[in-house]
Amino acid sequence: MARAEAWLAEDPDADTRAELAALIAAGDTAELTARFAGTLQFGTAGLRGELGAGPLRMNRSVVIRAAAGLAAYLKKQGTPHGDDTAGLVVIGYDARHKSADFARDTAAVMTGAGLRAAVLPRPLPTPVLAFAVRHLGAVAGVEVTASHNPPRDNGYKVYLGDGSQIVPPADAQIAAEIDAITTLTAVPRPDTGWETLGEDVLEAYLARTDAVLAQGSPRTARTVYTAMHGVGKETLLAAFARAGFPAPALVAEQADPDPDFPTVAFPNPEEPGAMDLAFAKARETGPDLVIANDPDADRCAAAVKDGADWRMLRGDEVGALLAAHLVARGAHGTFAESIVSSSLLGRIAGKAGLPYEETLTGFKWIARVEGLRYGYEEALGYCVDPEGVRDKDGITAALLITELASRLKEEGRTLLDLLDDLAVEHGLHATDQLSVRVQDLSLIADAMRRLREQPPTALAGLPVTRAEDLTQGTEELPPTDGLRYTLDGARVIVRPSGTEPKLKCYLEVVVPVADRAGLTAAREKAAGLLAAIKRDLSAAAGI
Repeated sequence: MARAEAWLAEDPDADTRAELAALIAAGDTAELTARFAGTLQFGTAGLRGELGAGPLRMNRSVVIRAAAGLAAYLKKQGTPHGDDTAGLVVIGYDARHKSADFARDTAAVMTGAGLRAAVLPRPLPTPVLAFAVRHLGAVAGVEVTASHNPPRDNGYKVYLGDGSQIVPPADAQIAAEIDAITTLTAVPRPDTGWETLGEDVLEAYLARTDAVLAQGSPRTARTVYTAMHGVGKETLLAAFARAGFPAPALVAEQADPDPDFPTVAFPNPEEPGAMDLAFAKARETGPDLVIANDPDADRCAAAVKDGADWRMLRGDEVGALLAAHLVARGAHGTFAESIVSSSLLGRIAGKAGLPYEETLTGFKWIARVEGLRYGYEEALGYCVDPEGVRDKDGITAALLITELASRLKEEGRTLLDLLDDLAVEHGLHATDQLSVRVQDLSLIADAMRRLREQPPTALAGLPVTRAEDLTQGTEELPPTDGLRYTLDGARVIVRPSGTEPKLKCYLEVVVPVADRAGLTAAREKAAGLLAAIKRDLSAAAGI
């Protein structure tokens, strides 16, 4: 109660002050404990959590502390500061509740710390912020977003001067500086002094998208597009118009920003039901392709007509299609992916004689691969222009998959035909995920402990030939909280999500295919194996 009252005394936000005052007046110790039993931990994903009052929620007080800690870290790194040589911090934000407030607070804190701050002109896709960090020569960038989390959440993502997200040890060093902020009264927050950027930064981003497409390539594919109530629509439409693609047919109910995401349970194209309105629009308009962004437009989903109806392509399928397209265009450089993504990318790169690397989960790792030309991970994230955006980018990925669909359309073929080609050439790589959302985070820790103490010796009747605890790290990978099982013709990785209260298990089976006639049987075999692995893994983990 004392901590809550002290917090209330310096809370700058009338909304959270009223919320907290009501809890104190009601003596609601259970709810106060849920908010004051610790602090949101700053890590390699920055901060993400539910909006509300207190140190275990996302609010202006927490953001001001985070910004002050980041500013202190930047100055200790030798970032120049002074009237004319101050390091620049660029700040972007999405259209969620409180995002604009958090962006302004961050700009004020940076200015008060003697750094320069520049805020993007309005809510824009996260990749525009990642681009701006490199384009403007900033020492850091901040994006206020909770990406595809539920409407009650918000978050705070930090980029350093190379335009990629923070990795250890920077996360721990920033966290230590945040912990050192004992009171908000010690954090100067002037009312003016930062810059609001103009449209030229967005124009520079759009001009860079020209580099994504091949000169003179077909631009004929017709699309349906949903922004999933996020900030992607204007930027994607401008990029498509610039490229000369037909204007996408919009899912009107989801086209404009709405922080309440009224038409979806979770604003993530991967979640059940999230694409229903897009599929309805596709049935009505008969496009070649359905494109979806998540709310901050750093992810891109694609769906195709499969038989009588539409289906979402898995992130691994789009990842392989884009890789094959880039290889066909003569791309050079390293192809990279996270360890939870399909091993098919390695086969494609190897056949093309291109370097290939696996990294830990997250674009903070993929973006740092030396000589990167293309990177992806299965959660709908694709980096197709690493010189422009050193992060996943749902706008440029949408351009590239639409270019591929256009090329195939000119040949009288589809994306599914190309997937069949890849299966015959490299074996059918089928992936799936066992994902468990929890209210009680201890359930995730219990499942990980159970698997460590009693690792499975076989899954779906396939012997586990190798079991690795990734907390120890490997020759190629730094330590992470995860488990990897190699089976005869399959692979399983288990890890807690870094951004949501989920335990995630990533499954892959590889079935050889002699020719196209064998594809149906191979798919049936793969589906059976994946279902059996899910069942056995679920039992082994107790989930």
